[in-house]
Amino acid sequence: MWELTLTTMSDKVVADDLILKAQAGDREAFDQLMRLHERRVLATALRLLNGNLADAQDAAQTVFLRLHKHLPGIRAGENLAGWLFRVTANVCLDELKRKSSLVPLDDGVNTIAASHADPERQFSDAERRAALLEGLSLLPAKERAAVVLRDIEGIDTEEVARILGSSPATVRSQLCSARSKLRVFISRVRRRS
Repeated sequence: MWELTLTTMSDKVVADDLILKAQAGDREAFDQLMRLHERRVLATALRLLNGNLADAQDAAQTVFLRLHKHLPGIRAGENLAGWLFRVTANVCLDELKRKSSLVPLDDGVNTIAASHADPERQFSDAERRAALLEGLSLLPAKERAAVVLRDIEGIDTEEVARILGSSPATVRSQLCSARSKLRVFISRVRRRS
């Protein structure tokens, strides 16, 4: 626990330093700032956009373009990760609205599971992951965003509410509804198997 706190504090100090340098025009500092956050931004976008890698990459690119644009207004010491989550969620929700239909899952789930050594476990992990991703893709956009940010990314409910522009009570309601729907969906998938 202590090491995690030190690492997090160290990362925050590094990020604050990079923000100041990037604001002063240091391109390498901005690139390092992007590298520091790119995995979580892309992973969040991937989950919010139903596993569509191309859309998630486009969304992540948009997020970092907005970071570059708004960099002069960001103060060192602010919660940059929270800001990035808000922007990522908004970009993804806008994309889902623009398409006005659910994006089908791509085949990337099997690639993720390929890192396991046991072939039987690969299959069951891949099946579980595919069922979860498919279930997420069936949820309304706000419920999906709430589940991804709260349950998968581990962001607290109050911050999720700020990111989604909702109240904590609304987020809790969305989480309850989404979790219930996911349980029903996953139990149906298991019965079919």
